[in-house]
Amino acid sequence: MISVLILTLDEELNIADCIGSLPCSRLWRGDIHVLDSCSVDRTVELAEGLGASVTTRPFTNYADQRNYGLALPMQHDWIVMLDADERMMPELAREIEDVIRHSEIETAMFRVRRRDMFMGRWLRRSSGYPTWFPRVMRRGRVRVNRAVNETYLADGQTDELSEHLIHYPFNKVMSWWFARNCRYAESEAQLLIARDARGRKPWRDLICRDPGLRRAAMKRLAYSLPGRPFLMFLYLYVLRLGFLDGRPGYHFACMRMAYEIMIDSQAAYEHASRLDQDIAD
Repeated sequence: MISVLILTLDEELNIADCIGSLPCSRLWRGDIHVLDSCSVDRTVELAEGLGASVTTRPFTNYADQRNYGLALPMQHDWIVMLDADERMMPELAREIEDVIRHSEIETAMFRVRRRDMFMGRWLRRSSGYPTWFPRVMRRGRVRVNRAVNETYLADGQTDELSEHLIHYPFNKVMSWWFARNCRYAESEAQLLIARDARGRKPWRDLICRDPGLRRAAMKRLAYSLPGRPFLMFLYLYVLRLGFLDGRPGYHFACMRMAYEIMIDSQAAYEHASRLDQDIAD
């Protein structure tokens, strides 16, 4: 009834716990697929040892990778897609079993919230919770767009689940988080420049029912504000009461501010480089 798809790149610290968080039944562990982006550690060995079928594909971008994974030959109509640093909770697993058992044919996708963990604590406020992530989808009915911080297009109805995934984005060393977000920032900067060139600002999406479109519209609005990195810190740490998350909340809000600075700096650099090239031409 359920196929599981896990995307990996050098996840030997996470993959065993990710697969191990799935219920110990053939319903969940009978068809596990790992799409690996050419890991150089023991990710593939560990995944195969836990019964997963591993496919290797060089990484291009996040949308391409997820679309490729969703098109793998799987046994069942419903796919639960996880990142290696996410953990399935028993309550969520039971809810997924129930909703897909009783879902209408029109239903194509379910979104799930995550609890982001940092320094041993759930970042309930400073992480911007709740953020919804598509994680349960009917095979052949979902398409992923956008190279980073992806958006999902469903051919059919989309609903939300009440239970949570647990997310450990800092299981690796902190330098890995900054390196990953540096890559994210470069992609976000390129998308920002392209969006400015098109001049399209669909503010009506701010009040739409789709949380994915609403979040994207809020990001577009935020990118138009002066002093955005510091405003992001104030939003997470003050307005969202991130200070109640203690030291983890403060440090995470600072890290998010640093990430926004990286995006702005990269966008300014790219814009200046293009102007210099235009002048040279």
